[in-house]
Amino acid sequence: MSEEYLLEIEDLHKQFNGNHVLSGINFTLKKGEIYAVVGGNGAGKSTLMKIITGLYKADSGEMEISGKRVRFANPNDAHKNGIYLVPQEPLVFPNMTIEENITMGLKGIGKPKELRKKILQVINRVGWSIDISRLGLTLSIAEQQLVEILRGLVREAQILILDEPTSTLTHNEIDSLFDTIRQLSDNGIGIIYITHRFSEIFELSHSVAVLRDGKISAQGPISEFSYKRLLDGLVPTNEQPSNNITQKKSVIQSSIEQIGATVLEIDSLCGNKFQDISFSLREGEILGIAGVVGAGRTELAEAICGIKKFNSGTIKLNGKRIKNLSIRKVMDLGLAYVPEDRHAHGIFNITSVRKNITSTILNRLNGLFIPITKENEITKKYVNDLKIKAEGTNQELSDLSGGNQQKVVLAKYLATEPKVIILDEPTRGIDASARADIYRIINQLKERGLAVLLISSDTEEIVELSDRVLVMQEGKINKEIEKEKLTVDNITSAAFGVKKDVIS
Repeated sequence: MSEEYLLEIEDLHKQFNGNHVLSGINFTLKKGEIYAVVGGNGAGKSTLMKIITGLYKADSGEMEISGKRVRFANPNDAHKNGIYLVPQEPLVFPNMTIEENITMGLKGIGKPKELRKKILQVINRVGWSIDISRLGLTLSIAEQQLVEILRGLVREAQILILDEPTSTLTHNEIDSLFDTIRQLSDNGIGIIYITHRFSEIFELSHSVAVLRDGKISAQGPISEFSYKRLLDGLVPTNEQPSNNITQKKSVIQSSIEQIGATVLEIDSLCGNKFQDISFSLREGEILGIAGVVGAGRTELAEAICGIKKFNSGTIKLNGKRIKNLSIRKVMDLGLAYVPEDRHAHGIFNITSVRKNITSTILNRLNGLFIPITKENEITKKYVNDLKIKAEGTNQELSDLSGGNQQKVVLAKYLATEPKVIILDEPTRGIDASARADIYRIINQLKERGLAVLLISSDTEEIVELSDRVLVMQEGKINKEIEKEKLTVDNITSAAFGVKKDVIS
């Protein structure tokens, strides 16, 4: 390893519960270098950054900062070694001044006057113009990001990690941020720039690394890359059609024949994280919603089912317009939402399988208490239908495997007898065997005539299950892909905003 690098990582490995999240990562960052890092959902970007910033410890591998071998116990160690992460969502306290926001946590480093002088020196050095007496509540998102950057520079950071910094900025704010990043680069600051936008990579960075399945699949100077090479790094090289053309046409035709009347209509729906969303969903159809994390998929689902309010547009369920209804009322009308985080929103861990499954239908069965015979009848039906492995219906849910807990969450919402069901990351955090069971259940729901809206970060899962797919990017539907054109390549291209006519 060499002192010419600000950061050097060699053969880094990390796993969780036996799953390899990072495998053999090698990465270097020079002074003044802007190094873009790109990768799909679950590629390992966040884990790598958490190791660099001291939130996680690597299982094996080496890391050096300016030629010195380091192993961080916590983020404070990373700060002391000149590393600072600017998060995607800036944390600025609204009723504190910029100066107070920046100096918070800097006890013992200097007196207030000395810290103020240091802040002003940093601002002057990078050529900014900002009044540090302003309150946080007066700042735009772009200005809040500058405050986060100042926090790092005042702490004498030599390595700044910017996580999707342009996701909520206007075009003018993006241009201003890029000028700032270039100024920092000219001052010798090393920048790790995480993004999903290919255009930004070519406009801003000196080098790029593409992460896929915990490994760096492509890496080097930006001059050696094209849109096509970036995309090739993101898409598995072993992608092959699962069926021959004749079989594929047969599957498509069979799928079309099963699809019935329209049950859900979304027209020009706008919310805080999505804009101008329009689509329809029919009986017996699985409509996939793909896109990278932060594209607005979950926010859209929460607006449809009543968890969050939307700003404008219409939602029709079975021809009836719904707006500002409670989650319970929407559910009673035939729409169920199975959330992404089953532990936070889907299950009651310390109660029984039986109590969990019947919890959504208490209002239909005379309130707080259900006759035990009726409760057992309903529970046994779904335990059998979904093949839930439990010692009995009274077994506490926390004793079940992750896959069986997920089946209980599905059962809980299927007990409401919905016409439309939204599945948000239905196989998240479960093993391969349980995943196959969930796939079987989803296909059975389709065969029964349910309309399924499937949100998944697993592109291969979307391809396997969906009749058609809507790809979201930055809060909008970027592309609709029909069954016969569903490939990992096509979905990935749309998710990253790559147009086929610019790939070369």
